[in-house]
Amino acid sequence: MTKTSDTNPSSGTDDMLVDFGDQLIPASTKQQRVNDVFRSVASSYDVMNDVMSLGIHRLWKDQLMNMITPEPHQQLIDLAGGTGDISARFLKRGGKAAVICDINTSMMMAGRDRSDLQHFGKSVQWLTGDASALPLVDCSADIVTISFGLRNVTDRDAALREALRILKPGGRFYCLEFSHIRNRPLSAMYSMWSEILPGMGALIANDAESYRYLVESIKRFPDQETLAAMMGMAGFARVRHRDLSGGIAAIHCGWKAS
Repeated sequence: MTKTSDTNPSSGTDDMLVDFGDQLIPASTKQQRVNDVFRSVASSYDVMNDVMSLGIHRLWKDQLMNMITPEPHQQLIDLAGGTGDISARFLKRGGKAAVICDINTSMMMAGRDRSDLQHFGKSVQWLTGDASALPLVDCSADIVTISFGLRNVTDRDAALREALRILKPGGRFYCLEFSHIRNRPLSAMYSMWSEILPGMGALIANDAESYRYLVESIKRFPDQETLAAMMGMAGFARVRHRDLSGGIAAIHCGWKAS
């Protein structure tokens, strides 16, 4: 399933400016800075997900699994898979096997201690890889997911093209990500909540700056229609999206044509 690649994901993009939270920085420096963020929060990441979403991220992930409806023959590749939360759900729902692919080894090391994943033995694989230049062969997966990870990728268009490449014909791609709220009162309340999250990060993870970046990265991420258009440009067919909790998050889905 893996391949040897000499692709440099930052090639040709080093002089471009990309978002890093509220900052614009050279594209060549973003991945290292994102790596530093997730290396810092790895041990408390799952706890902070509960704090940042008031636990609702669990319901969003359940909605994702309801859309996927895992089947016993299906192979999942979970990009930016981190501690393996999506893969664990996929296997528990009856999927055949899962590859957890993440560029950050600290996040994956935190996930390797999960007893619910250890239960599945060789059905789980851990792979270090950049979502924008994956060390995976073409047509490797029935399902490809990325959850709360696309906004941290330097070249999102390349990551979408890579997701399409590794899908089998007829396979499906799902992106679960924080998105843009449609309702103004809800948006105002969520903005107030977001303002206190760095302080909570300081209390729980002793790291306010990393959580300030995570909050800012949500604000800078493309809205629902823009992301759907990006998926269409990458080659996905039948692109659609579903808002969750009024647009606090959204699930985008696209198919690889047979």
